[in-house]
Amino acid sequence: MEMYLEEHGDGPGRPLILVPAALSGIHTSFGTLLPLLARTRRVVAVELPGHGRSPDCDGPYTVGGFAAQVVQLLDRLGLARADLLGWGLGAAVALRIGTHHPARAGRLVLASPAFDRGGLHPGLLDGAAHLRPEHLHGSELHEEYLRTAPDPAGWDRLVTKMAVLDAHPPRWTAAQIRALRVPALVVVGDADIVRPEHAVRMFRLLGGGVPGDVCAMPRCRLAILPGTTHTSLPHRAGLLVPLVEEFLDEDLADVRTVPPSSDSPSLACSASTCYPS
Repeated sequence: MEMYLEEHGDGPGRPLILVPAALSGIHTSFGTLLPLLARTRRVVAVELPGHGRSPDCDGPYTVGGFAAQVVQLLDRLGLARADLLGWGLGAAVALRIGTHHPARAGRLVLASPAFDRGGLHPGLLDGAAHLRPEHLHGSELHEEYLRTAPDPAGWDRLVTKMAVLDAHPPRWTAAQIRALRVPALVVVGDADIVRPEHAVRMFRLLGGGVPGDVCAMPRCRLAILPGTTHTSLPHRAGLLVPLVEEFLDEDLADVRTVPPSSDSPSLACSASTCYPS
């Protein structure tokens, strides 16, 4: 397994792994965020197989396969556990590590996550299977690939394999999201490809949406960035970096997980406890 990575910063605490979006490399996904996050922590930015400077892998792309390769990378780096920030496809990879390799994940920052097909606005995936490499010629993604890929002719293969994955996106059940015990920050734009209702549902499944003045605060967080689309989200550094840094640095010793039992639990609260009834 070969995967391109860049290391920036040397701050204390758990390293932060950055996982880019589909068809994207480090620059197009995190060129704005990376230098700011690296001011206070060690940041390891990766490029998924077939993306950017990483060689392609055999067989089809799967979120499970990408997640397993990131876990292998942690082994190579000697990291027992790391925080993860993923955007789009990268958010799915980070979520997969949280649900299937929880011992390896510290905290998750999930930017534009959809845990099932219904999370996206209707119709957005209808043409995914018909995406052709030439449709993206001249785009920022294509230009980055031509600059960085070991084999620039591999663009057609990358787009074709990603189109198959996009036509069959990963899916988690509500029970799997409820069972996640890794602290997670869910971030979407208010004009994202992910519906805000889906982000709120995910937040509630994780134990959020409780009256925090009288109940134990959950370990999850929700942020909906105003005036923000899917593609502009990682460039909203002024909004995003403080949220991410506060979440990753926060002492969660006194924050308890509220074990949700449904999408919209009824709550029984006292001054010190909050639990689904």
